[in-house]
Parts: sequence; C-alpha cells; structure tokens
Amino acid sequence: MARLIKLMGKMILSMVSVVFGGVLNMLFVKTPLFGKIRKPIDGGRNWSDGRRIFGENKTYAGVAGMTVGTMVSQVCMGLLLKALGLSHLSDVYRRHENTVKYNALAGGLFGFAYVLFELPNSFLKRRFDIRPGNTTKTGGLLGKVFFVIDQIDSMFGVMAVLALLSPIGILKYFGYIALGGIIHILTNLGMIKTGIRKNL
Repeated sequence: MARLIKLMGKMILSMVSVVFGGVLNMLFVKTPLFGKIRKPIDGGRNWSDGRRIFGENKTYAGVAGMTVGTMVSQVCMGLLLKALGLSHLSDVYRRHENTVKYNALAGGLFGFAYVLFELPNSFLKRRFDIRPGNTTKTGGLLGKVFFVIDQIDSMFGVMAVLALLSPIGILKYFGYIALGGIIHILTNLGMIKTGIRKNL
C-alpha cells in the first residue's frame, strides 16, 4: 500500500502542471481579453448533418490559454522541484534535464495535446445533440458515457506526450489516465466551489 501511495504521489507530481494550466485557462476565459479574441475553431460552420462541428466552446483563445497556461505552470513547477532537489520524483525528467527551455517545450506540448484530444469528444457530442457544457444534464447511459469521456479524453493526449518524452509503459499510461480523470473531477468541483467554473 505504501508503495502504491508513493507511486501515485509521483504520478500526481508529474501531471500537476496540467491541472494548474487548466485552472489558469479557466481564469483566462473570465477576462475581457478572452471575449475580444474568442473565435470558435470550427468558424461557426456545420457538418454535413447540419450540426456544428465542435461548437462555440472550442475556441482558438482556449487553445492558446491552455497551451500558454500549462507552459507557465510547467516552468514554475520545474523551478520549484529543482530548488527543492525533487526533480527525480517526476516522470517528466526521467530522460531530460530539468531546464526552463525543456519545461517550456514540455508544458506547451502538454497544453496543446490537452485541447487537441478534446476535439473528437466535442465532435461526437454535437452529433448526439448534446449542447456544450450540458453533458451532466444529459440523462441515461449516453450521459454517463460522455461524462466519463469528458474526464479522460484530454489525458490520452497529455500522456501520449509524456510517453514520447519519457517512456512510461502501457500500464502506467492507462494508470495516469485513470488518476487524471479523478483529479479532473476533483479540480472541477473545487473550481465550481470557488465560482471559477459553472459545471462539471
């Protein structure tokens, strides 16, 4: 049990920059700047079925916010771990030195992969007429399935980047995704409590 707890602690430490990147992005979308540059990725266009491709919530500003936010978070986390002599505890540094340049690259890739891997889920939800931000209000099996997908879709991309930077093995890859889904829910609940976010 102690070994499992230690492993989970290391995994959380390895992905915490993505969590903070998400929080920074949520704060960014509340600013006037976001409103001025917000443009949907799909350009307001519909698919051949007459429904939106991704919807209003998937914007270029959101991509930029998550990418830059995670980049900043990863750089700060790298500096903190280096100062504390704890870099060895993070999988991010298994194959690479903890430097500002590397952290900026890794953080940017984590953030970009996060939003990129959300797009297929958004595309599918539009096909099922699930409005953006309304997954938790969708009843039945469909709502439950998409709720689970909402929590882990982006983690497939983030962990794919981590696996490219520092090979982690298939079991650990899916372990990260499961743990990331739990952290995603807890983080969203915290943001709802503080008024940063409206729903899961």
